[in-house]
Amino acid sequence: MTEYAKAREVTEQAREKEWVRPSFGKQLFLGDFRLDLVHPAPAPPPEKAKKGEEFLRALRRFLDTAVDPALIERTAQIPDQVVKGLAGLGAFGITIDEEYGGLGLSHLHYGRALLLAGSYSPAISTLLSAHQSIGVPQPLKLFGTEEQKRAFLPRCAKGEISAFLLTEPDVGSDPARLGTTATRDGDDYVLDGVKLWTTNGVVAGLLVVMARTERGISAFVVEAGSPGVTVERRNAFMGLRGIENGVTRFHRVRVPAANLIGREGQGLKIALTTLNTGRLSLPATCAGNAKWAVKIAREWATERVQWGSPIGGHEAVARKIAFISGTAYALEAVMDLSCRLADDESNDIRIEAALAKLYASEMAWRVADELVQIRGGRGYETAESLAARGERGVPAEQILRDVRINRIFEGSTEIMQLLIAREAVDTHLSVAGRLIDPAASGRDKARAAARAGGFYARWLPTLVAGSGNRPGAYGDFGPLAGHLRYVERAGRRLARSTFYGMSRWQGRLEHKQGFLGRIVDIGAELFAITATCVRAQEEAAELGCKPAEVADVFCRQARLRAEALFRRLWTNTDARDVRLARYLLQGRYAFLEEGILDASIEGPWIAVTGSGPSETENVHRPIR
Repeated sequence: MTEYAKAREVTEQAREKEWVRPSFGKQLFLGDFRLDLVHPAPAPPPEKAKKGEEFLRALRRFLDTAVDPALIERTAQIPDQVVKGLAGLGAFGITIDEEYGGLGLSHLHYGRALLLAGSYSPAISTLLSAHQSIGVPQPLKLFGTEEQKRAFLPRCAKGEISAFLLTEPDVGSDPARLGTTATRDGDDYVLDGVKLWTTNGVVAGLLVVMARTERGISAFVVEAGSPGVTVERRNAFMGLRGIENGVTRFHRVRVPAANLIGREGQGLKIALTTLNTGRLSLPATCAGNAKWAVKIAREWATERVQWGSPIGGHEAVARKIAFISGTAYALEAVMDLSCRLADDESNDIRIEAALAKLYASEMAWRVADELVQIRGGRGYETAESLAARGERGVPAEQILRDVRINRIFEGSTEIMQLLIAREAVDTHLSVAGRLIDPAASGRDKARAAARAGGFYARWLPTLVAGSGNRPGAYGDFGPLAGHLRYVERAGRRLARSTFYGMSRWQGRLEHKQGFLGRIVDIGAELFAITATCVRAQEEAAELGCKPAEVADVFCRQARLRAEALFRRLWTNTDARDVRLARYLLQGRYAFLEEGILDASIEGPWIAVTGSGPSETENVHRPIR
């Protein structure tokens, strides 16, 4: 078995294979536009909503009066008193149940808290989300025993920071090659290995560590102060300069067997399931960044005069402002809807959450880039430099640096596209997978052919026409009804395109990553259009036609992007791109690298194998 096949098998064994609850995203990729699954959007109970709003007001006051974002950027550190103040508010236990000392708030208000914090200091939003979304609280909430919850969740709720450790120096998105081991020794496991990019790991008191055991990858709660745990390095990045991210080594670390989360071999499933809701923290932060960009773009485009009029009046800038504004509204809508679905718990949101993360991280980057362009030289100049010469210190370039990581965090864009694509074709693989499986016997393929024939005989006719072809459909949405009709038609077209791709490439489809990426990106645009229309109609009672005006422009922009992606499904340079890359890697185009100098720094680095003690400095500085 090849390394690729091993990695695929490990991931496939860990993914949720059953669809017990309905999924808007799953049906959308099948060409079935189930608007009833997302409209009307579920709302939190009034008492929980009231408590959530009270917390948001307290958080806003604290951020506004006790936090200096410029100081965090300048010192690359969140002050201890800020962390303690957040703990006092309960910000480290937003979604932890009240019985364990948390606030017990909804995902919706958790998302709005991260939106607020992210608009002011993305480093604080990252601190809170890495602790709660993927750190100790969420895995224990989903898979922990009652004893584990009572032992660790109150500590997390009070402000003892937690971190999630999966990535290794030589292992990124390939769990089959995980090198950290946990060997059973009596009532303990003994951990050995190295973890990289451990967000919060430098200051955490509790860690969720993924390690290889006899029965596969397993998850453990590890006390960061245990003998043999060493934070070897605090990493520095182009953005998010206040986060505490490092390299952590485990050398003969003893962990009680009672700290095993779930069962042995269940670790990767725990990680993937945790991320189903954990990924929603990134769309929240991205929405906050985008809404801040709207404010700055409006102020600057009104204030800055060129050629006798404010720059916002010139079409070239006005188009950028429209993009920023419409996209900010859509990102908040996507975040809002995804969080409500997570709270409702009657839908399977694995596709919606992944789409939200993928879409928000890509679009927030574009928004930040356009904001810098609108502000010109002042967009490229640092806030500190602007303030030093007497101008308002707007950190536009900082936001551009800060949002860039979101396209990599918690699953890169490319990995997310493959993950979503796998879920999108799950029904097809269920009914016809054995037809394209090289290991399947002739009898298995015959049975699969009969089963597939029956399924496609029923399914394909449903893709011919639908409610999107009826002029009066979705009339309750007024001026936005046409956009929902488009989503319905485009969804059927998307399903047909997926079927054509499977028919054309069969078992080779998984290697057609350009095609699969565009399929997923189309689905993301359709999901964003739907969420935006749902939100605009909901807000019409309070704000009148204003939300629909913004939503309409966004939807028109999104439809143009979707149509371009549809065209590129079949007209592209994918094959030539792959061939060129292969030749380049073989050294055929060495002349392209002539005439340059390489400024890369050579230096010592941690070993990617082995687990012996290190001589590097221990920079572990837990906040108490």
